[in-house]
Amino acid sequence: MRWSQLFIPTLREDPAEAEVASHRLLLRAGYIRQLAAGVYSYLYLGQRSALKIMQIIREEMDRIGGQELYLPALHPAELWRETGRWEQMAATMFQLKDHGGRDLCLGMTHEEVMTDLARHELRSYRQLPQIWYQIQVKFRDEARPKSGLMRLRHFIMKDSYSFDLDDAGLDVSYQKHYEAYCRIFTRCGLTYQIVEAHSGAMGGSQSHEFMVISPAGEDRVVTCACGYAANLEKARAGVAPVEDSLDSAKPEIFPTPNIRTIEELAAFAGVAPRFLMKSVAYAIPPPDGAGGEGKYRPPQLVLVLVRGDHEVNEAKLSEALGGAAFRPAHPEEIRQAFGADPGFLGPLGAKDVRILIDEALRGRRNLITGANRDHHHLRYVTPERDFTGEYTDLRAVSSGDPCLECGQPVTVSPAIEVGHIFKLGRRYAEAMGARVLDRDGHLVTLVMGSYGIGVERILTAAVEQHHDKLGIKLPRSIAPFQVVLTPVNLNDASICQTSESLYQSLQQAGCEVLYDDRDERAGVKFNDADLIGVPLRLTVGRKLAEGLVEALDRSSAERQDVTIPQTPAWVRSRSAS
Repeated sequence: MRWSQLFIPTLREDPAEAEVASHRLLLRAGYIRQLAAGVYSYLYLGQRSALKIMQIIREEMDRIGGQELYLPALHPAELWRETGRWEQMAATMFQLKDHGGRDLCLGMTHEEVMTDLARHELRSYRQLPQIWYQIQVKFRDEARPKSGLMRLRHFIMKDSYSFDLDDAGLDVSYQKHYEAYCRIFTRCGLTYQIVEAHSGAMGGSQSHEFMVISPAGEDRVVTCACGYAANLEKARAGVAPVEDSLDSAKPEIFPTPNIRTIEELAAFAGVAPRFLMKSVAYAIPPPDGAGGEGKYRPPQLVLVLVRGDHEVNEAKLSEALGGAAFRPAHPEEIRQAFGADPGFLGPLGAKDVRILIDEALRGRRNLITGANRDHHHLRYVTPERDFTGEYTDLRAVSSGDPCLECGQPVTVSPAIEVGHIFKLGRRYAEAMGARVLDRDGHLVTLVMGSYGIGVERILTAAVEQHHDKLGIKLPRSIAPFQVVLTPVNLNDASICQTSESLYQSLQQAGCEVLYDDRDERAGVKFNDADLIGVPLRLTVGRKLAEGLVEALDRSSAERQDVTIPQTPAWVRSRSAS
């Protein structure tokens, strides 16, 4: 393709709205343009890279027996109500009504639609297993879209779904996807980490995330040199022992005027935060209709206790609550239950409140916590002696915590999630009545898996991992072109003639070549070539008299001279490596 005929709107300056390197460079290189918050247009270069990513995904999905479908993005609400997710996902789902007043939504995922197809079309174990996939747009009403293609309202996703007769079959389908995902991300040139993950609103018994460690990432992963890896929501680690005072004094109230935060309290009391007990109140709303028509039923309050220097992990809290919906307790609910404002809460004297205690507090003594009285706290509080509750793992792991497997300190790093696989089990099939006849003629519920990949996230992660101060350095497999051909001066007849001939030779050899035939200074051409991320650059210029072109490998910065006849073979060899 001739650059002069293409729409590649490169920018000289960094866009003011760009927050991370990938956002800045994809805008500057003319890959994308923003239409609205969280909604981007793919321009020519961006679309070429996206199509290459999708082709890699297709090849690997087809390799494991996947069958590509294309299902509607507009869904009737009835399907989502069958699984209970119409209300559960309402905060982030685009919900609407048609002219007839019927409830619809824009699909953010396709478990319900795929299960509906399966329940109408699959009848016998002889039709199993099935792996159905699609590459399609999804919609999510993100409250705060940010970081370019990282958090979007409109995005492209490969989602696949497996249908098996039993759990053993699901294990096989899950492993097929696990291995396919490894091949996909490797072929896309990503360095990635596979971590244990929390299934969240998807549900299911097991899930793994494929994460790219990057300072631009919004997720957090916990890793150890021994190989342990988990999403922060799922991660567990030990805690360094703390030597508490052995004093046997009873709880003692003391004034703490206008002190509300852990930091303020630690400084006021003259102790480290690890000697404090943090109290966080949550509320579990009653089920719809509970209490009878017209009767108000208050939510159940839950007091979560963690060490003063730890944070509550709400994914773990969700597991501890059996998946029940919960929210932070409102100030008026807190005052009614505890008799004090937030900031002064504690477990002593709390009535009709469920108390959950993090495992890191087991065996601790003489801690400081809220007194359930405004501007007052208690010292010398000892769990089990002064109050009781349910012990469970509730805290977020921190860097430096000892690994449970080897004892070495773990590291918490920011990361970009590029893929997520789930063992859904029978949740959706049971709710929607998706059953088949087994070998004995009995109706059994289908066992499902769900597997997602974010196309934009692969491109974003690749740019985050492969760039420098000059621009993008995309892996060859997903770069928009293999090579950019750059004549330094098209007013020179010999350079012009050689460049045209070389362009034709590269095309005939099957090379994806971008011919920079623009009437621009050599410096402008070089800067643009570095910016847009094409892996190889051929410069026709000062060594032409010797029958040579100057070749540059953008990734390694390796330069060498190549004879003109050997140039197509050199490009092919580099593109295949």
